Amino acid sequence: MAHDLLDRLRQRQEDLNRSERKVACVILDDPAAATSLSIANLAQAAGVSEPTVNRFCRNFNAKGYPDFKIKLAQSLAGGTPYVTRAVEPDDNASQYTNKIFGATIAALDEARRDINVDAVERMVDYLTQAKQIHFFGLGASGAVAQDAQHKFFRFNLPVMAYVDILMQRMVAASCHTGDVIVVISYTGRTRELVDIARVAREAGAVVLGITAPNSPLTHECSAILEVATPEDTDHYMPMTSRMIQLALVDTLATGVTLRRGEAFLPHLKKIKDSLRDTRFPVDNTRSGNGRSDKKPAS
Repeated sequence: MAHDLLDRLRQRQEDLNRSERKVACVILDDPAAATSLSIANLAQAAGVSEPTVNRFCRNFNAKGYPDFKIKLAQSLAGGTPYVTRAVEPDDNASQYTNKIFGATIAALDEARRDINVDAVERMVDYLTQAKQIHFFGLGASGAVAQDAQHKFFRFNLPVMAYVDILMQRMVAASCHTGDVIVVISYTGRTRELVDIARVAREAGAVVLGITAPNSPLTHECSAILEVATPEDTDHYMPMTSRMIQLALVDTLATGVTLRRGEAFLPHLKKIKDSLRDTRFPVDNTRSGNGRSDKKPAS
């Protein structure tokens, strides 16, 4: 888990009182600019008093505003900050586009810094030794499960993705020792998925999770990769969490590829080469608008 100041500001924003929340909004809108504001300027920008700003700073374990600014600068230096607010109903195309891209970049960078590489190694161990692999996901996570099937079928072992809850339950019940099930769930709180993970584990399968930390699903998994990203899924479709899930699938697939060693690379190349005849050759004479730059012969 990340412990820097910007993370704590974002996570605790809704728990602050109304005046302190105004201070947090000003800082999160532009953290870099906030580091250069005096306490008077910050109070004016937030529409609060200077004592409110000082009280806000002490809420985040700072001795005062100067100490808070030092901690804020250190947080900015740690990586790409999550500075994008949630999409608002009156946002124009420029605003919501920048928010989505900014949030995605920041979330991926935060996930990269927080990832548990020991958990990655452990999951790669399980996947490399698997007799067969099943990926389970629902909704947006179902699309990630299908992408995982697309990546992992190359490893010369049975791989399937299931996005139907009844099929997942039947597959889980029919598992044996040596089978690996990877459950992908942003919240980790979907009752059916947690129950299915338990059924699979009791049947002898290894259950791996790509899910939220400390969620009910984690208690049914032999290893997990945590996806801890703020996202308003009550009103909007999952965005940043899905991108992190896809990056983690790529990470695991790469780990398995490297475990197979160089002797496995010709097999991967053969699969790639099988697509060659399905594509038009690259025509370097064509411009970016799809039209040939060559003049017809006179």
